[in-house]
Amino acid sequence: MRVALVHYHLQGGGVTRIVCHQQKALGRHGIKAVILTGKPPAVRDAGEYRVVPGLQYEADRPAVTPAELAAQMRSAARAALGGPPDLWHVHNHSLGKSLVLPLALGLLAGRGERLLYQLHDFAEDGRPGNYRAMLAAMAAGRRQILSRLLYPRGGHLHYAVLNRRDHQFLREAGLGGNHLHLLHNPVDLGPVAPEAFPVAGREPLWLYPTRAIRRKNLGEFLLWSALAPRDIRFGTTSGPENPVEQPRYRRWLQVAGELGLQIRFELVRPGGPDFDTLLRRAEVAVTTSIAEGFGMAFLEPWLLDVPVFGRNLPEIMPPAGAEEFCQPWTYDRLDVPLDWLGHGRVERAAREGLQRCLAAYGRNPTKDDVHRVLAAWIRDGGIDFGRLDEPLQETILQRLVVGQAQSALARPMDLATAARLGDAVATNRSLLQNRYSLDRYGEALKAIYHRVAGSAVSAIDHLDGEVLLDRFLAPERLSLLRVD
Repeated sequence: MRVALVHYHLQGGGVTRIVCHQQKALGRHGIKAVILTGKPPAVRDAGEYRVVPGLQYEADRPAVTPAELAAQMRSAARAALGGPPDLWHVHNHSLGKSLVLPLALGLLAGRGERLLYQLHDFAEDGRPGNYRAMLAAMAAGRRQILSRLLYPRGGHLHYAVLNRRDHQFLREAGLGGNHLHLLHNPVDLGPVAPEAFPVAGREPLWLYPTRAIRRKNLGEFLLWSALAPRDIRFGTTSGPENPVEQPRYRRWLQVAGELGLQIRFELVRPGGPDFDTLLRRAEVAVTTSIAEGFGMAFLEPWLLDVPVFGRNLPEIMPPAGAEEFCQPWTYDRLDVPLDWLGHGRVERAAREGLQRCLAAYGRNPTKDDVHRVLAAWIRDGGIDFGRLDEPLQETILQRLVVGQAQSALARPMDLATAARLGDAVATNRSLLQNRYSLDRYGEALKAIYHRVAGSAVSAIDHLDGEVLLDRFLAPERLSLLRVD
């Protein structure tokens, strides 16, 4: 079998990592795979690749028509593989990073070539600028045309997603189960020697191993540091690179200093320890993120015997099987007293946030939508801290730190304890090594490929993109940290 893996770049990041994992896993199973990418890779572990400049992001790519890009992709794949690919495995084609790639793929599909579209992220999920650009440039403002271009459906066209949420949403948009595959990411850190992370040498450091962009919910990390015993230090690995993120991030640094919180920021820096070394040194890995495509932050630390504490995201975590992944230190919501903010202030924030969120996609709220937001946010007189924006979160933090006696009103109020951990470390490490290894991932990928390659070519129609928008924009899902 010959496979062409297609991605915009190999410059680092989560999707790049998965593409390289896929090529490595496929090689172990005797499947020849070449990566087609927009420019030479910046990562060391890229295998065989071919540069197709027209695959670059919209702002960087040279002018190219869909037909020209399709021809360049076919030529590059044939030259590397010794013949035409049996299938094309394409990553994030519908995210809005390129306004020509979906059209080029449509030409390939129209020729009867078999495609596997792997969706890591969605323009419908918190990327309204990308969505509007595609709607205007590719579909002249007509949503049905955009659905046809982004989400074609046919016997020889298959989709892969990372989590149960996306699987359910695509089913509801009209994709049959035989053409939709749940493909969990591998969890692989390479060979790790036990002596690399001796428990006796660990620091009382609770580390958030992330780049502190907005959806990582940094205010909630500060909240836990405010509730923690003084001998526990908190730290983050990296700050945001996007200039748009900088003002909010700098304000959190200022707040942490003003409140005297025991947090060190951006611990990964020149002359200091690297990311892997910091994670191995940490006593606990923390995650307070409100949105992910796949729960890697919940999984990888356990391979280093580092337990994970923080906000759970049930809809993106892999389903429990006969062997259940243990998460004794996570919570689904973090409630603080609603009267610390006042119902009126919260309702105004919900109404304005919902209006901005929907307007960004050309929609307006119905009369019941604000009620649906508040019903999801508020429970038993408490409001979920992760639904609030930075000014509201800062108000709560000021209240907690100035009046420490009130900290017990935050639910759950306690940090993790060893008694709650039990045998989770050994159980989770073993489960990850067995169920999410690179070899198991290769087996799963190979099985999907055989189904794609064996599919009959058919006429092409499309999914209902409006249903996808409905699902991602449901009022119950609103968090102000994802509204500009």
